[in-house]
Amino acid sequence: MAFTKSLAEMEQSVPDSEARKRLAAFFDEDSFRELDKFLSADGELSSVVAGCGTVLGATAFAFAQDVSVKGGAVNKSAALKIRKIYELAAKSGAPVVGFYDSKGGDINEGMAVLSAYGDIMNASARVSGVVPQIAVITGICAGCAAMLASMADIAVITEKSELFLTAPFNNPDGKLEGAGTAANAAKSGVCQIVAKDDADAVAKAKKLVAILPANNLALGGNDEFSVNEADISANLKGIELVKAIADGNSVVELGESFGSAAVTALASVNWATVAVVTTDKAAKLTAADCAKIARFVQFADAFSIPVVTVVDTEGFEGSSAAELSGSVRDCARLAQVYATATTAKINLITGKAFGAAYAAFDSADMSYAWENAQIAPMSPEAGKAFMGEELETSPFAAASLGMLDGVIDPADTRDAVGSAIELCSGKREAAPPRKHANISL
Repeated sequence: MAFTKSLAEMEQSVPDSEARKRLAAFFDEDSFRELDKFLSADGELSSVVAGCGTVLGATAFAFAQDVSVKGGAVNKSAALKIRKIYELAAKSGAPVVGFYDSKGGDINEGMAVLSAYGDIMNASARVSGVVPQIAVITGICAGCAAMLASMADIAVITEKSELFLTAPFNNPDGKLEGAGTAANAAKSGVCQIVAKDDADAVAKAKKLVAILPANNLALGGNDEFSVNEADISANLKGIELVKAIADGNSVVELGESFGSAAVTALASVNWATVAVVTTDKAAKLTAADCAKIARFVQFADAFSIPVVTVVDTEGFEGSSAAELSGSVRDCARLAQVYATATTAKINLITGKAFGAAYAAFDSADMSYAWENAQIAPMSPEAGKAFMGEELETSPFAAASLGMLDGVIDPADTRDAVGSAIELCSGKREAAPPRKHANISL
């Protein structure tokens, strides 16, 4: 095929699409450099815009599906561009952000479209745990694209977007209420952040890039956040406690709608990135809470982000329904992820730490407890019922057995956590020779 157009004519043939606007908004002003701009399939423009630039001064790579070109249909040229972005990101040690807005694969390519999706999935899998991957869903994200977005470390979805493996209106059981919606993606744990609109989604993606390490060999943290002078008291729980411990305006909660008893959030403490888990939103941890925490801690461990776990729970949900659903599988996965994680782990027991739940979290490098905390092999009520006596639950008793590194006043929490993170920052732990742990799924 002969190409006789001038550069100016070629530039004019490229649409000023929403995809390009999203990338321009995501990167620092005038820093975006488009790659493979004229890559085409059978002489037609590619349905993906891709390139690199800086986000708050740090290098990042990104691609955006362009719904103005064949509805954003994925084809061979799109796969080539996306795969190249992953490869360059891995070589450069920089995060990858994908903006998803497509009506599916290019059926005109027949079976070749399956190979295109396979190439992208393989590229994503190869850099998993090497550089952070963030998916931003700004329209329709269906079928293989939904799988790709879910393979990212963190998925952000706008309120009006749709995400589904099979179109709800094509399902044998009909379109059940909420199927395919952003709300359901958040509630089921598929997407970790819901944004109001495109601008909000871009802003949230920028903040994630700012707080996360650039790669698995880099340290996370920056001086973008402010000093926190909030008081910490014994009545603070959940995300409010996280915000009180962390540097000002640094907290990014993940999975807010998934799991009713736990909070997972990225934050900065003394300008170092940490992953914070709290278990103090409800009495007991459900299977969803366990799955949410396990994935979060596994992600943090991949990038050596210190994990701070705030423990205040009576244990795991105990019911016949939970047993019948196999909830022990998720509890076991939680325990295994914590035990195999080699990143720095700091525990803070602020209330109840009973039984199996205490054991699941009991692999920390340093552990502290508030003076009103309760630690016991079972709840005091269960102890009285089964043993006919009151159990010792004092944190001072636990400290006397070497189970705690200190018992602290709530007001001293920020200093204790910050010091523990700093002390453990040089942690080196070699795992036994193996490919990987066989994590309970």
